[in-house]
Amino acid sequence: MYIAQAFNVLHDWWRYLVGLVIIVIAVVIGQIPFTVAVMLKAVKNGDNLFGMDGTKMMTLLEPNLNLFLMLLSFAVGLLGLLLVVKYLHNQSFTSLTTSRKKIDWKRFWFIFFVWGIVSSGLVIADYFMSPGDYVINFKLIPFLILCVIAIVFVPLQTSFEEYLFRGYLMQGIGVIVKNKWMPLLITSLVFGLLHIANPEVDRLGSVIMVYYIGTGLFLGIMTLMDEGMELALGFHAANNLFTALLVTADWTAFQTHSVLKDMSDPTEMGFIEIFMPVFIVFPILLFILAKIYKWTHWKEKLFGKVIEPLKTETLVLEDGHSSDN
Repeated sequence: MYIAQAFNVLHDWWRYLVGLVIIVIAVVIGQIPFTVAVMLKAVKNGDNLFGMDGTKMMTLLEPNLNLFLMLLSFAVGLLGLLLVVKYLHNQSFTSLTTSRKKIDWKRFWFIFFVWGIVSSGLVIADYFMSPGDYVINFKLIPFLILCVIAIVFVPLQTSFEEYLFRGYLMQGIGVIVKNKWMPLLITSLVFGLLHIANPEVDRLGSVIMVYYIGTGLFLGIMTLMDEGMELALGFHAANNLFTALLVTADWTAFQTHSVLKDMSDPTEMGFIEIFMPVFIVFPILLFILAKIYKWTHWKEKLFGKVIEPLKTETLVLEDGHSSDN
């Protein structure tokens, strides 16, 4: 039902192609300030920008400025996406978000706080178990500035990714191919592969793609089973926001004035850090959410066909009365 409601708006295949091009252009425009700032800083330092790896590039700017300029491109991309949805597809924000009559913000806040507490708890537990892997990174004024930037812009970043993959592309591909498993797999794969330029990939290798693609699959399953994006939006926002505020490392995409800094060797990360979330934590979360929200018909919702709703037609009978079919 969530995907099928895209049949009620302008859903020609070319509209999604044009829309995607416009969204990419919006993101590129949003990246210009970051690119200019990094180039100016590199020139000032006498660095060769073209021979610089991603990790080094992320450390050129002051962390709060770096984070703000990075997230700005996602905010511009989100604006571009919403304009495309409204004017190119004549679709409402609500129907892009959920199959419910109204966006269920209780779902959003429930998973936001649940995952925020769980993810923060895991980091704190690891800190006490391996204190030598961390240093206290807390500085009051930079941290307060970080809080303002992160609270405003991180949800815009995660919302852009969710509305693009679990919303726009999930619905667009679904109404074109008329099944659910293909948009689920395609959006999960593309979501994961777009993280291939992250500094983490340089340090950890391609095995980290299991986590990124697995996370995309998890978010896609949540969206299809719950017939809406509220849970995916809340989970993704909590995951990135609490991480940005709590812990950073020299080899991650987010370089922040967080409370802790991870000093461990990323090449030593193994099953626990990469595979456990995908194969243990996420399935447990899906099981719990299925019980809470009473999810049923898993096979149909994940692998079933996307059927266009029947249109009601008004026929004029011989006696002049109308009949709805």
